[in-house]
Amino acid sequence: MRIICAGEAMAELRQTETGFAVGFAGDTFNTAVYLRKLGHQTGYLTRIGQDPMSDGFLAAAAGHGVDTSAIARDPARHLGLYAVRTDAAGERSFSYWRESSAARLLFQHPAELTALARADVLLMSGISLAILSPAAREAVFARIADLRGRGLRFAFDSNHRPRLWESAETARRVMERAFRLADIALPSVDDEIALWGDADAGAVLTRLRGWGCLQGALKCGAAGPLPLDPQAPLPQGLRPALRVVDTTAAGDSFNAGWLSAHLAGRATALQEGHALAAHVVGQPGAIVDLTGFHPLA
Repeated sequence: MRIICAGEAMAELRQTETGFAVGFAGDTFNTAVYLRKLGHQTGYLTRIGQDPMSDGFLAAAAGHGVDTSAIARDPARHLGLYAVRTDAAGERSFSYWRESSAARLLFQHPAELTALARADVLLMSGISLAILSPAAREAVFARIADLRGRGLRFAFDSNHRPRLWESAETARRVMERAFRLADIALPSVDDEIALWGDADAGAVLTRLRGWGCLQGALKCGAAGPLPLDPQAPLPQGLRPALRVVDTTAAGDSFNAGWLSAHLAGRATALQEGHALAAHVVGQPGAIVDLTGFHPLA
């Protein structure tokens, strides 16, 4: 089974005690890497530049074993950049330089829409959609709808970033359309409440279920995930993170753990997603070592 994650990858400058460490990250890219680490055939779809940072990203993705064959390179644009710092509780603050990111032209080229046919499962996020032009959003929605008729499963994480959207109204309209199209929904409760004004997690679940989102999970941070399937049992035996160093990629790694278990037919997807996220937040950076990690240990 082939999984393609699509969106924007960026160079990451992470502040350390001695300066900055350079890495590469992005919500859907993080999920692609963790899915590959968990043994899945995974590709990444984006656009990058021909600058040295873009070269570094390609080398890093290949080093993780992620298929980059569908990634196009734009000579007039470059890889986006962000700087991140964490406080004592592991919470993050970001500064971005992404206005000229090549990924903002994603799905304006027929080859990228064609490449989606390679996927059995496609993962996108609210960030993936927010950076696109309105015409590109329409094109990718039409392509997903067509491919779902041929067996594609579409997974969607709203991952709402208000500053990327033209308006809150646009964000709500596009997000609802994506959720109604999705076979698997993996939103976070804070993002949903911020965008929609839901009273609590229960209200979020009611709204999403009303849109037909009955497979997936509502991520609720340290409190643990809730199933979208109203008939599914609540997860048992969730273990809290032993320590929280950096919450970067917590939701992205949860998505990978949940998808890995679900696609393998295991009933422990909620537990496995939570366990992977708890492991990831205990180390600095978006991509961390999984040596010795076992989701149900």
